[in-house]
Amino acid sequence: MEGPVSINIARRKFVAALSGAVAWPLAARAQQAERMRRIGVLMNAAENDPDARSGVEVFRQGLHELGWSEGRNLQIDYRWGGGDVGRIKVFAKELIDLSPDVIVGHTTPSVVALRQETHSIPIVFLTVTDPVGQGFVASLAHPGGNITGFQVFEFSLGAKWMDTLKQIAPSLTRVATFFNPETAPYYPLYLRTIEKAASSFAVELIAVEVHDDAEIERAISTLAREPDGGLIVFPDSFNVVHRQTIIALVERYRLPAIYDFRYFAVDGGLISYGTDEIDLFRRTPTYVDRILKGEKPGDLPVQQPTKFELVINLKTAKALGLTVPQTLLVAADDVIE
Repeated sequence: MEGPVSINIARRKFVAALSGAVAWPLAARAQQAERMRRIGVLMNAAENDPDARSGVEVFRQGLHELGWSEGRNLQIDYRWGGGDVGRIKVFAKELIDLSPDVIVGHTTPSVVALRQETHSIPIVFLTVTDPVGQGFVASLAHPGGNITGFQVFEFSLGAKWMDTLKQIAPSLTRVATFFNPETAPYYPLYLRTIEKAASSFAVELIAVEVHDDAEIERAISTLAREPDGGLIVFPDSFNVVHRQTIIALVERYRLPAIYDFRYFAVDGGLISYGTDEIDLFRRTPTYVDRILKGEKPGDLPVQQPTKFELVINLKTAKALGLTVPQTLLVAADDVIE
């Protein structure tokens, strides 16, 4: 007959064995939850672009706040296309070959290149125009397939750019639009709304395709040969990459111009009106997180921009001899003096 001591020892061994049996699955689940996941990020900007790097930092911070930490449970592979469609295609294939769990595509050229390489790996885009018209998604509410993300502009903004430019430079009779058709294939849709607005102001609209710095200078110098000319610089990754050239030439030829993103005005452009792009970088991690946790991109609706900002550079306005209307100053989110 076993004594009390033997019974207690046996009980302790049984409890320890039971505890181990319970603890093992918990530890296994914890280890599985912390397994390394991989994200590819294909940026269309240049790697040394401070604004693009700020956006990427906001994106990384957003992931961190959602529990994703580089080196612990996440690896991020970056590629920087610098506005070069050829390089972007090469980098898209490189990222696909790494077999990431999710890829983030920045701007239209990145998504076009990624879509040519995969129809299975989830893609989350940001700063993309007209994802339905470009065939990225079936609809905004129900994307279907492997792509979803954050749209940057509505085409109705074209009329707003024309109206705002006319307010700040009332004497305008001719306005040129700048775009590269390779990086902004959606340009005809913007042109339609701008043409309608230009007609209402009796302004002649000139559509100008540009592919390099030489063409930019030739177009701006040609526009400046006659008085009362102005410029609308389209939301186009080519224009973003070449913005220093555009701003410098516009300043040299003393032309009023309106741009899409705030950093154009910060860098010396007259006025900008458009989406807060940093906000898109801030929102993108939510979709990456949901996909990493098992949701399908095709079930996540394309998100519209929610924050727009008007930025006026008063120093540039004074250099051009323009008086900014009080209505614009009051409406501005930021005035640079």
